[in-house]
Formats: sequence, structure tokens, C-alpha cells
Amino acid sequence: MKDEILGHLNDPGQLEKLYRANKTTFKRAFSTLYPELKGNTLADCWNERLNYESDEINWGTGRELLFVIVASLAAGFIAKLPAVFHIDEEFFYPRNIGFIVFPLLTVYFAWKNKLSAAKIAFIVGATLAGALFINLFPIAKKSDTLILSCIHLLLFLWSVLGFAFVDEMRNDGEKRLRFLKYNGDLVVMTTLILIAGAIMTGITLGLFSLIGFDIKEFYFKNVVIVGLAAAPIVGTCLTEANPQLVGKVSPVIAKIFSPLVIVMLVIYLIAIVYSGKNPYNNREFLLVFNALLIGVMAIIFFSVAEASKATKSYTETWILFLLSVLTIVVNGVALSAILFRISEWGLTPNRAAILGGNVLILINLLMVTTQLFRVLSKKADITGVGKTIAFYLPIYFIWTIIVTFIFPLIFGFK
Repeated sequence: MKDEILGHLNDPGQLEKLYRANKTTFKRAFSTLYPELKGNTLADCWNERLNYESDEINWGTGRELLFVIVASLAAGFIAKLPAVFHIDEEFFYPRNIGFIVFPLLTVYFAWKNKLSAAKIAFIVGATLAGALFINLFPIAKKSDTLILSCIHLLLFLWSVLGFAFVDEMRNDGEKRLRFLKYNGDLVVMTTLILIAGAIMTGITLGLFSLIGFDIKEFYFKNVVIVGLAAAPIVGTCLTEANPQLVGKVSPVIAKIFSPLVIVMLVIYLIAIVYSGKNPYNNREFLLVFNALLIGVMAIIFFSVAEASKATKSYTETWILFLLSVLTIVVNGVALSAILFRISEWGLTPNRAAILGGNVLILINLLMVTTQLFRVLSKKADITGVGKTIAFYLPIYFIWTIIVTFIFPLIFGFK
């Protein structure tokens, strides 16, 4: 795209065609080139156009709005399948909760990016494979591999969504980082929608109760469940059509929480020593410890995704570096704990999954920390950190495939 812009810099018509073909990519490429083009009248006009922020909310085109309405109703219908067809909720929701939203978001980006027939076939095949496998999983009173498959199936479907978003199988670091940023923006927007929905629910139930109507059961079984299913779809439409809505909120959240998490981790690691509790002999403690690890990893990844968009200050880079080092320490404790439990009580599906996940995270953390150190040493710039994260993301996808589909076969669906 950069070469296309430079090659047609004095051709307004061709520049307009490039912009309309892929607005997001055009804007990012032009923003990178503009410091060199400043002073060129046409380039200055495009800079003003691309960076103009309207106070009005853009709801997208009519076709996009229609898609959101249809997709929201479809998500609500999928969520209501147990009630419509009298399916056991305890069977349906743990296995199929990911299919309520992820496939519809995948369809949205496949449609928006105009994916080829081959890529659409891959997406459909992967989604169907997941749906068939998890719903044909042998029923057992207790199955650790089923729980692992249900959890990792969500990550598998998330990875398929990422493929539709990125629209590339090759290592396109910028698009993969944009996918991470999209997830952060979506969390912010969906949270705001859910908060507004909760307020509306309270007001609605209160008003009807005043006139003697108890609609709580009907409202929660129909309106609330459809609203929960539709929220991520509506949030996606709003963030894609109005990047300015949360585009400035997410970086602020990342900047605020990064130093706070460092302080929390230091205090927590010290508190572990005095508490007498440790992940070596406490299974629940180990699970919480790993949840903490994943949460901190998410903050690092999102912070780096934001950092790669612009030059990061020296202080902010140091904060990311310290956060990465502390996370390596946390990961080391968790990894040693799971190795201890395996040596004492043997290998189980849960221990194998946690061990594999911790090893992958440790390798990723070491790569990111090394790159951050190179940035602090002025041997590289912050974009190298983003490229490292982007390069590693498919490895997590492969791991989700192994745990979701292969673990049950290895451990006999136990």
C-alpha cells in the first residue's frame, strides 16, 4: 500500500480508489508516509481528511446495519436453542457458548474483507469441525478432557475469527497486532453496552413492577439472553465504524494498568512467602495463579499492540520491560509447581494442558522481554516487539487444536 500511495501521489483519482478499496490499510500506510510528504498540497489535504474526527456516531452503511440486526437476531436464536428444542442446558451451553457469537463475528469480517472462496471454505470447515467434535463428545459424568476441549474450543474459534480479520496466512505483523487491538477495543465497547443494558433492565423491571406486572422471568429468558448474545456484534460494528470512540480510551487503560499491575505483582509475590500457601500443594491456588498469568500476558500484549502504533517513551518501555520480567517470575513459579505435581502424582490431562500452556507462554515472554531489552539498549525500535508477538500467535492456535481435538484421543476422553 505504501508503494501504491507513493506511485500515485499526484493522481487524486487513483488515491481515492485505493482509499475506498481498503480504508484502514490506506490510513495506516499514509500516516506512516506523511512525515516525508508534508508540504505536498495533495498529501496535506489527505492528512486533514483522514484525521478529521466527526462528533457524530457513524452507524455504518445500510448493508452493515442490516447485517448487525440479522446477526444479532441469529445470535439470540442460537442462545435460545435449548428452550426452543428442549435441549439440556448443562449439555448445550458449556459445549456451544462459543458458537453463539464467534462464527457470526467471523462471517462479518469475512464479508467485510471479501475473502476468497478457499478461505471461506477453510473457515466453514474449521467451525463445523469444532461444532461436530464437541457435540459428539462421549457423555461422561466427569471428563477432564471435555472441560479442556470446551475451554480451548473458545480459543480455537477466536483464532478462526483472527484469520478472517487478518485475511492472511503469511506473517503480517501489522494486521495481527490490529486484531489484538480490536479485541481490546471490543472489550471496552461491549462492557459499556452491557452496563447500559443493565441500567435499562433495572429501570424496565422497576417500572413494570410499579403497575403490578412481574416480567422478570420473561425478560431475563428472552430480552436479556438475546441482548448478551448481540452485545459483541453491536460492539464490533461500532468500533469498526467509529475507531475514535474507544481508540483513545484503550491506550489510556493500558498505560494506567501496566504500572499498577507491576506493583500488585511485587506485593503478591512477597505475600505468597508470608501466607504459607503455595501452588505446589494447592490445586486451586495453582489455577488462580495461572489465571493471573494469562491476565497479565493479555495486558502486555495489548500494551505492545498500542505501543507499536507510535513511538513509546523511555519510561513506558521500562514499565513494559519490568512487567515482562515479573511475569516471567510468575510463570516460573507456576511452571515449577506443575512439574512438581506431575513428578508427585503423575500426568493427567489438566496437568499436561497447564504444562504445555506455561511452556509456550514462557518462550513467548522470553522473546518479548529480549526485544524490549533491545529497545531499551537502543539496538531496536518498539515495532520489533510487536513483530515478535505477531509471529508467535499462530503457535497458540496450534496448541488450541492439540488440546481441543487431540488430548481427548490421547487420554481416552477421560
